[in-house]
Amino acid sequence: MTPSAIPLQPKVKYKKFNYKTEIEWKSGKRGESKCAGRPGILVSSPPEFRGEAGLWTPEEFYVSAIETCALMTFLALAGRKNLSFLSYRSSAEGDLEFVEGGYRFTRVTVRPVISISDPEARRAVLDTIMDAHKKCLITRSATAEVVLAPEIRVETD
Repeated sequence: MTPSAIPLQPKVKYKKFNYKTEIEWKSGKRGESKCAGRPGILVSSPPEFRGEAGLWTPEEFYVSAIETCALMTFLALAGRKNLSFLSYRSSAEGDLEFVEGGYRFTRVTVRPVISISDPEARRAVLDTIMDAHKKCLITRSATAEVVLAPEIRVETD
């Protein structure tokens, strides 16, 4: 008896990507974050950690990265499905807590609000944003729990 032949699947070769940033201390608790070809962003510690008010903080970048990735992943998946929607807006918040001897994000909640005109598309849009949540590389890289709380709105004339 001979074993059944199993067709060989072609190996997928995944690319490796590398992202580079720089930061330069300016004064006090202020620095400038840079990335080649983009404008610099003034950054600081948050005021609750004696930083300067009005500047982006690493904590805000972290929450924003998760929120931004949710949008970008949704757009990619929606584009592949030719899924139409009228608008996408979201808000996000992260819970920073003292855990096991240090501060860390324990939860980030992203609340996208996606408006559509066709009520029949509600399920497809909801499935797509949930799939985007599962596939978002920043969410997949986070140690904090990332919660997605989407709202799909049907807008009529």
